[in-house]
Amino acid sequence: MTTSQVYAHGKLGDHEVLRVGFGAMQLEDADPADAVTVLRRAVELGVDHIDTAQFYGTVNELIRTALHPYADSLRIVTKVGAVSHPTERLVAAQQPAQLRASVEENLRTLGTEHLAVVNLRRADAPPGITVTGDQVVDLDSQLAELIALRDEGKIGGIGLSHVSLAQLRQALPAGIVCVQNLHNVVTRGQEDVLTECAEQGIAWVPYCPLGSAFDWLPSVTDDPVVIAHARRLGITPAQAGLAWLLGHSRATLLIPGTRNLAHLADNIAVARIGLDQEATTAFDALAQDTTA
Repeated sequence: MTTSQVYAHGKLGDHEVLRVGFGAMQLEDADPADAVTVLRRAVELGVDHIDTAQFYGTVNELIRTALHPYADSLRIVTKVGAVSHPTERLVAAQQPAQLRASVEENLRTLGTEHLAVVNLRRADAPPGITVTGDQVVDLDSQLAELIALRDEGKIGGIGLSHVSLAQLRQALPAGIVCVQNLHNVVTRGQEDVLTECAEQGIAWVPYCPLGSAFDWLPSVTDDPVVIAHARRLGITPAQAGLAWLLGHSRATLLIPGTRNLAHLADNIAVARIGLDQEATTAFDALAQDTTA
């Protein structure tokens, strides 16, 4: 069903990975046994890039139960910059000492001495948590702490999340390996950051790739244009939306999440699906949002 060239693998730092990984956030409230089954099946199907965070509840412990001892080829990527809170879902934890503490906690709960990549989740503006007071921290001081952790061998690569083009360029001397920003076929306000990533050889890892993780985001799979072309091509709307992301830039790596084994298989199959020109042109014309 494809007329475009498909590239199943991409680069995450110095490592080649399947371009469709697994985002573990949706496992936060899953039945533990079901979550372990999904994680193990993901690896069986070729996933070698798992995205997690200590503030996803017990997800790190589930990953450890399912996959420890970890295969040498498995890249576990986590995030710092926020922590869980008893009355709010998340609060900012942007100070360098807090970043270090979060890395140490991720190491402990994952049961490892080394994290492949740690993403610094900035919180300068909505959506999500927004910093105030002593949580307004200079990016350079945060990067200095992460560089120190990298020099100590506790992390392999430094990534960024929820950053502007100016912030990415400011951070380039630190050796950034990936950027996680909001981006999908119908919410597309980060093209300038994506272009910089592609030019610099940095992996672009869009979060909310189907737009349905939060109520305030439009859903890719509900878009009538996506639905129509997916039906014509014999794939699911989710596969169509994910395939557009992979075709839009060779820098893109995906981390869709699911608790469902059938959806997991569908997601991973996208690594070898390419949209035809008709669908690509139609999807390219969808997004009018340049501010998200």
